[in-house]
Amino acid sequence: MMTPATDRETGIRWMVVALLFFATVINYVDRAVLGILKPVLERELGWDQVTYGWIVTAFQVTYAAGYALGGRLFDRIGVRLGYLLAVTVWSVAEIAHAFVRSATGFSLARAGLGIAEGGNFPAAIKAVTEWFPKQQRAFATGLFNAGSNVGAVLCPLVVPWLAHGWGWQSAFLATGALGFVWVAVWLALYRAPDNHPRVSPAELAYIRSDPPDPVVRISWTELLRHRQTWAYVVGMVSSSPIWWFYIYWIPDFLNKQYHLQLTQSSGPLVVIFLVADGGGIAGGWLSSMLIGRGWTVNASRKLALLVCALCVLPVFFTPLVGSLWISVALVALAASAHCGFAANLFTLVSDTVPRQAVSSVVGIGGMAGSVGGIFFAQAVSRILQATGNNYMIPFAIASLIYLIALAVMHLLLPRLEPMNLG
Repeated sequence: MMTPATDRETGIRWMVVALLFFATVINYVDRAVLGILKPVLERELGWDQVTYGWIVTAFQVTYAAGYALGGRLFDRIGVRLGYLLAVTVWSVAEIAHAFVRSATGFSLARAGLGIAEGGNFPAAIKAVTEWFPKQQRAFATGLFNAGSNVGAVLCPLVVPWLAHGWGWQSAFLATGALGFVWVAVWLALYRAPDNHPRVSPAELAYIRSDPPDPVVRISWTELLRHRQTWAYVVGMVSSSPIWWFYIYWIPDFLNKQYHLQLTQSSGPLVVIFLVADGGGIAGGWLSSMLIGRGWTVNASRKLALLVCALCVLPVFFTPLVGSLWISVALVALAASAHCGFAANLFTLVSDTVPRQAVSSVVGIGGMAGSVGGIFFAQAVSRILQATGNNYMIPFAIASLIYLIALAVMHLLLPRLEPMNLG
């Protein structure tokens, strides 16, 4: 039973970040299992690149809807109930993969996974907005977003071991069960800051130290009239498909380019996503540190985004180097920079959007990013099928898109001004 807090600052908000982190770990473990098992499922179930592309697309379509609808729903029912529903549904869908054999069955299971997993980031970013003042939001976002890379690291360690020992079905069963453990902990520990018995008056005052947002009801139509929403949409529609590419096709790239089998790919994949994990934290820390040193929010966020966009450029050479570990290093740098870019991109919403509309804007942007992912998945699968698994074009796109996105975002928002709802 939780006991009331004293007047000292208790730091409960960091416990909240830990909960968001572990939810994101589970979220990414569940979605990454398919990519790890692709060579096995391709062989056992007779898939080709185009079939696999359609299964990936089934997830992306519903993920887009779940991102938008989840964001709107959580603004209405709150984070505690919304997150609980999302994790419960996606855990059931993950387990369902173990009981299907056809491409249609996998597509349906992926669709169920996508609709629920789309709620993860709207819920997590809304929770950060409720629990942290602006100065700490990018760092807190980088911390919980690091869970995506931890999940991607755990997957190649655990999934091959499970699949080799107990069959590929066991990987879906075990990873799906993790979500129910998290749900039990979430129910026991999470409350809004105003209602949390362990939040002291000092901590609550710090959390609420930013000027209050106006209390208004904001429609999607109203949000789409503002440049702040479109700047976030541009960032998401450009960068999200690249992250999906790393999740769903890097294991295949290693298999096709360097002939790595299921268990042999574990080490390279762990390196890629472990390095990426540090990038998300470092990117969030960079802008938060600059703000702490007196830089404006605008300059701090955009410098961090620019640094990350520049670090992505060398990934262009990945299919050309002819060395496994140089390829791994290039992808690891790019994935790390993506995570730093994402930490600051997510925080742009809480910098510029009223608190009660944060989940809605995150949902709109996430939906846009998933729609971009739909087209990119279809394009990649067809390019690979047509070129005999030549990865040159996908990596070329991945190398340039972040700088292009940042330039457009800066044109839309030369300054990170709060959304004017007057």
